[in-house]
Parts: sequence; structure tokens; C-alpha cells
Amino acid sequence: MTFSGNTVGYDVREHRAYITLNRPDRLNAITAEMAREIAEAVAAANEDASVRVIVLKGAGRAFCAGYDLKLYAEGGQDHQGAVWDPIEDFRSMKANTDHFFSLWRSAKPTVAQVQGYAVAGGSDIALSCDLVVMAEDAEIGYMPARVWGCPTTAMWVYRLGAERAKRMLLTGDTIDGLQAKEWGLVLDAVPEDELEATVERLVDRMAGVPINQLVMQKMMINQAYDNMGLQSTQNLAVLFDGITRHSPEGRWFVDFAQEHGFAAAVQWRDTGRFIPDGGGPLPEEDEIAEMRRRLAEKDAAKEDHR
Repeated sequence: MTFSGNTVGYDVREHRAYITLNRPDRLNAITAEMAREIAEAVAAANEDASVRVIVLKGAGRAFCAGYDLKLYAEGGQDHQGAVWDPIEDFRSMKANTDHFFSLWRSAKPTVAQVQGYAVAGGSDIALSCDLVVMAEDAEIGYMPARVWGCPTTAMWVYRLGAERAKRMLLTGDTIDGLQAKEWGLVLDAVPEDELEATVERLVDRMAGVPINQLVMQKMMINQAYDNMGLQSTQNLAVLFDGITRHSPEGRWFVDFAQEHGFAAAVQWRDTGRFIPDGGGPLPEEDEIAEMRRRLAEKDAAKEDHR
């Protein structure tokens, strides 16, 4: 099987397949096409007898900044109207989740190489890999936990345990690679200029192992997670994700994005500003301008301390 995608690059060399998220102008933001092409690339790697390890990367300055909110929030693509069909939503989001989780279900081991950002849906993709290596200053988190999302792969709790998963998902905060390594969320965190070499050393060790050994070790470990109910937890997470996007607060967020642009809506959400129960009136232009002024002051203060 050969693979060639519009949003995902694919290359094979030295017993490893390199899958590259390739929408750098949008920080590799996710579309339905990208989700599908990830799974197709993983399938190609599993069918290629020369491949023993799969490396997942992002082109440009980020691994993946989540779903493309210009399409899905500001543009309203796939957002249902006043009458919401939860099963139709579940069907489409479960498809995306299964595409991401092809990395976990892959018989051959998968390694994520993360620079810049692996946030929102991008964290779902990274945490679907068996091993994650981050740049020290890269950020990972699930900001839509504040409004308009629930992580459909449900991997935060399986990787972090209940308390730290709650710490992340009850705030929507991000953490850098060093914190992620300290907490055990990812395998390693290194300076960005050492990231590729670090991943290559790791996959060199793995690529020397016979395929059948790699497959059996991975299958045994994954089975333990399946025994803990991973699939049923994911089903609940996918259903909750649809609810969060069509709740009164979720519709408020879409209205915000369509009125003022997705960038303003995301800034309001991610900087911790109040989100009213039941939605309520949208912020006025002067409130958004004040938010941006304060953010600019914070950014300037950070620069002064460097």
C-alpha cells in the first residue's frame, strides 16, 4: 500500500515511517481530511514489511494547534442548528477519534515528536502515540475543557492519573515540556534543537528489534488499558464532546467566534475570563479591546524580564 495525502506527508527510510502533519500555515490545525489521512498513513506503515517504527511530526513551528476553529467555530462547519442530533455528532467525532487512535491501535510502535504546540485536539493526537518526546518549551494542554470541548481520546487520565488529569481539565491550562516530563505525561523533554536527534536515538533502539517482538510487547501493554475500560471511557468522552459544543455555553462560544472572530473567542476562553452559565450576552467590543490591551501588557512585561 502506498500513501499520498493532501494534509499529511509520508516517507519511509531505515525501517521507520515518518508521518508529518502538513498544514504549517494553520499550525497543522485539524480537519476531517487530516484525521482520515493520519489513519491512512498509519495503515500504510503497518502494511509495509520494511517499517518497524512510526514517527509522527508536525511541519513548521508547531506539532498541532488543535481543530481548525476558523472552519469549525468561526465558520460553523459541522455545527448543528437549534435541533441537535447527538448520534449524528457522535458518528462524525467518533470517526475522528478512531482515526487519531489508529496511532495507539497500530501494531507497530508510534512516537510523537512535539515542538511548539500540541494543544486541544492536537494533544489528543500526540497522546494517542505510544511515546511522546517534547521540546522543553513546547506546550501541551486541552484549553477547550473551559468551553466547547471534551478530549475524545480520554488519554489524560490514563497517562496522568485522576488528580493531575483533573488539574488539567478543570482549568484548561497548558504546561510546558519540562512539566509534562516531570508529571510523567510524556517520556522526555529536551531543547528544541536537540529534539529530532533525541527522537532518532530512541527509534534507532526500537528499529533494531524484530517486528514480532515489538508487536507483542505493545499488544500486551495496550491490553491492560483495554481491561481498564479505555473504549467505554472514550465513548463517553466523544458523547460529552458533542454536548459541550451544542450546550448553551457552546453555542455562546460559536456566536462569539462568528461575531468577533475565532481568535478573540479563543483568547477570551483561554485567558480565564468568565464564561456565563447558559451563555448570556456576548462581550462588547470595548471589553475585547481591554482584554487585548492587558494581554499586550503581560507580553511586554515578559519581554522586559528576558
